[in-house]
Amino acid sequence: MRLRFRIVALILSLAALPNGAWSADTRKLHVTHGPANHFFGYIGHVGNTPWNKSGRYMVVLRTTFQERMPGPNDPADIVLLDTEDDYKATKIEETRAWNPQQGTMLYWNPDAQETQFFFNDRDAETQKVFCVLYDIEKKKRIKEYRFEETPVGNGGIAQNGGYFLGLNYGRMDALRRVTGYGGAYDWTGESPGPESDGIHKINIKTGEKEVLVSFAALANYMRPTRPEIDDIRLFINHSLWSREGERILFYLRGNWNLKGPRVNELFTIHADGTNLTRHETFLGGHPEWGPDNKIIGTVDKRQVIYDPDTQKIVKELGNQRIFPDAEGDIALSPDGHLFVNGYKVEDENHYAIYNMETGKHITITGTKRGQYRRGDLRLDPSPCWRPDGKAIAVPGLAPDGTRQTFVIKFNPTDLH
Repeated sequence: MRLRFRIVALILSLAALPNGAWSADTRKLHVTHGPANHFFGYIGHVGNTPWNKSGRYMVVLRTTFQERMPGPNDPADIVLLDTEDDYKATKIEETRAWNPQQGTMLYWNPDAQETQFFFNDRDAETQKVFCVLYDIEKKKRIKEYRFEETPVGNGGIAQNGGYFLGLNYGRMDALRRVTGYGGAYDWTGESPGPESDGIHKINIKTGEKEVLVSFAALANYMRPTRPEIDDIRLFINHSLWSREGERILFYLRGNWNLKGPRVNELFTIHADGTNLTRHETFLGGHPEWGPDNKIIGTVDKRQVIYDPDTQKIVKELGNQRIFPDAEGDIALSPDGHLFVNGYKVEDENHYAIYNMETGKHITITGTKRGQYRRGDLRLDPSPCWRPDGKAIAVPGLAPDGTRQTFVIKFNPTDLH
């Protein structure tokens, strides 16, 4: 009875649709349940996923509320779901550094993807944020990355391992609350472009940290075209490692919550700190790295592949019928063959899964998001690939109104 309640079979059609689109046999599994909320909290781009390497376990957050932003005294449980035991949930840790949109930046460790994952936490007394490496076999934290003078949390793991990017979540809370941790310590204060902050690069093995690019350097870069830059408090969003580990993409932003002209610029930089480049072609939405250091993003409402070296669009993916909102949440499958775009239709999240080689696609009516359609508490589509490329995890509202994790399974051969 329990298993029958958990599995909801939906969307059954075998007929080809016009213009090369396909529907397919899919199953949407409601894998977590209330009264608590369960969610991963972030988009599955740059290899990020709730599943470990074998797909046996999923890691998600569990919270008792979703109707407000969390504060310093609102810890969330970190739970492990056993996919071979009806997705049984077991609490293994907790964190005081999380938000509804990005969770706690859960990332499985590429160097030990079966047993180790990263998450952010903060000191309950000092409010200083730090990153944690946890091992599910040892059932303990095996390393904490604490930096007393310049405390940062994980802002993205290198896809081939070895390093992670550090961001100041206290500064992000002050300048764009939806991405930060309420009440987290920020050593930069009111400084517009500090030398000691920006994107930090941390060696996972040694714990050594360096500033890869500082806000001061970014302000110097922008000053010739934006002379007012010294009066704008800058912050960074979406720091993403390329598949090869050679490049990093990020957005430099400012004046997000204030009146006045915004700063919203796309940059790339090489992982060794060289070749800082601002891109005249602005890619909207939530970009993803494809193979060969190419970027998948949005230009003029089109889903495109962009070459950061030539700064040119090299290919358009599908069309607006396939991707009604190219600025939705996107992710490329681990093998690079399939691409998913999650987009919003009124109170639902929908998903288009697209074959990068054949152009065939399936469209899936996904999950409800109810009243959480905009603002800090919004329930974004946030699709994440299972490592075998045969399923995606997505968030949604359950019938009882709680925020839960769903798994949508499909047959990849329907896209060949």
